[in-house]
Amino acid sequence: MATKGKAPAKGAEAEAAPAKSSKKMLFIIVGVVLVAVIGAGAFFMLGGKGKKGEDHAEDKVEAKTPTFVVIEPFVVNLQQETGDHYLQVAMTLQVPNASTAEMLKLYMPQVRSRLLMVLSSKKASELLTNEGKRTLTDEIIDQLGEPFSGSGKGPVINDVFYTSFVIQQQ
Repeated sequence: MATKGKAPAKGAEAEAAPAKSSKKMLFIIVGVVLVAVIGAGAFFMLGGKGKKGEDHAEDKVEAKTPTFVVIEPFVVNLQQETGDHYLQVAMTLQVPNASTAEMLKLYMPQVRSRLLMVLSSKKASELLTNEGKRTLTDEIIDQLGEPFSGSGKGPVINDVFYTSFVIQQQ
């Protein structure tokens, strides 16, 4: 009879052990599901905002396509400091639209003349620094913004990009 009394005890332990492990498994499953739901919610909240911003950025890029006017390279004598200095420069002008670009191409001899006057008034030491190049850019924008014919309004120049800028001493 001793063996019969022990048998039910083993069966009770066997039934109690699966009940504890199934509770652990239930907690693990609930925990994993909870983490997945929180993670998915965070992803959609953060991911949705990024896509909206990207869509607006693409709209802005498509709305304003830049228009450029290439100025052929040329060489100018710079103001003398010690010896002769030459500047070889090529640049590209950014303008707001195609009609401004066509106008600049129509008046290209005057554009080049104005550029020559601005550039030849500079010293090499002024143009070697970044601040000097920024000042030169501002002066070019101002000069080219003046009207080409006797009256009226001059063209709008948004920016000047130097594609080649070489100073040489002779």
